[in-house]
Amino acid sequence: MPVGEVAARSAAGGMVLGGGAAAAGVEDAVVMQLANAEGQDTVITINCPDQAGLGCDLCRTILEFGLRITRGDVSTDGHWCFVVFWVVPRSPSIKVRWANLKNRLMSMCPSSYAMPFYPEITQPGPSQFYLLKLFSADRKGLLHDVTHILSELELLIHRVKVSTTPDGRVIDLFFITDGMELLHTKERQEETYSMLMATLGSSVSCEILLAEGFQQGFSSLPPTISEELFRFGLADSDSCLKSLCAEMKKMQKATINFDNCLSPAHTLLQINCADQKGLLYDILRTMKDCSIQVTYGRFWSDNKGFREVDLFIKQADGKKVIDPEKQDALSSRLRSEMLHPLRVMIVNRGPDTELFVANPVELSGKGRPRVFYDATFALKALGICIFSAEIGRQFASERQWEVYRFLLDDSKEFPLANSLVNRNRVVDRVRRTLLGCFN
Repeated sequence: MPVGEVAARSAAGGMVLGGGAAAAGVEDAVVMQLANAEGQDTVITINCPDQAGLGCDLCRTILEFGLRITRGDVSTDGHWCFVVFWVVPRSPSIKVRWANLKNRLMSMCPSSYAMPFYPEITQPGPSQFYLLKLFSADRKGLLHDVTHILSELELLIHRVKVSTTPDGRVIDLFFITDGMELLHTKERQEETYSMLMATLGSSVSCEILLAEGFQQGFSSLPPTISEELFRFGLADSDSCLKSLCAEMKKMQKATINFDNCLSPAHTLLQINCADQKGLLYDILRTMKDCSIQVTYGRFWSDNKGFREVDLFIKQADGKKVIDPEKQDALSSRLRSEMLHPLRVMIVNRGPDTELFVANPVELSGKGRPRVFYDATFALKALGICIFSAEIGRQFASERQWEVYRFLLDDSKEFPLANSLVNRNRVVDRVRRTLLGCFN
């Protein structure tokens, strides 16, 4: 898509694409036009120097804030980029801190160039890890309630260890980072304590400590589970895919086409598929991991739940994607990442039942946001108590995965150990929630 088309359609919304910040006529690299009413789109415009994988990073942050991208335009000349996203909250219950989102997006804008127009932009350094210790009485939905609060506070969970003592007390250990980079302050810690106690009650006790030398832990899975969970090509007959929802069946019909005739310098990649949570993130993450440069892009959704994506792309060497084998490899990778962005599986461990959720980690080392939030939300909706939970990482199928493990309580109301139907209900509910079929 030519730059002129992006500029013309953006100008219609009151935004003009120029040759940098001065021509754009704005003071900020990120400009937001908030929606006037619930259900309407908020328009986010980003005008800054370009860098490899910036579109993926922006989509990840927007996903992290609980937003859905309904439309988007992307344009870059390799040095400067112009991005417009139309976004809406995924559910009315999501309270978006728009000012915080703007600050996060601003911090992601590259500052390696001399940028006299944006002196306030600084490249974020490594985040400080903290350990949140929480002690409370056990109850259904407790873990999700805590996760919900941490999400609202922009506290990102990197590792968790949850266990229940014989007397019914819960010990939660969360290794977290602060999206606002303020958790070292007394005010930010007091805000966290007060929000936890307001939701969980005054009987809860919590403590925040520095987690010096923190490293992401690695899961040790039984070989049979690891082989099935991380298999590259999954078939409908596999146990972790027996209850495909209608949205995933639509995704199987996705079309991916390459056109090398329309542009003399770029390959046009056209994708038509069912929409689902994080779809644009998964597509751009794949482009980033495969070293494919996106020069122009446009994406939108129709009223029937389908997404159309047009990307003008080049290889890392600046050449078009002409080789049929490279096209097939990229197409296969895209189909896999769109159809199976997350893996969900449930198994018996003797009398116990364990749920596994896994998602691929970007080559940059970053995992998909809100997975723990969505998984615990689904389990809470089913009325299932979580006896213990853990987040770790696993190397399999020549890549790194983030693995979420939940040891589930069996109950008379929702028996799991001897009920294949109920176990399939759990897998279906968790997967549908992760893919946005419920929220």
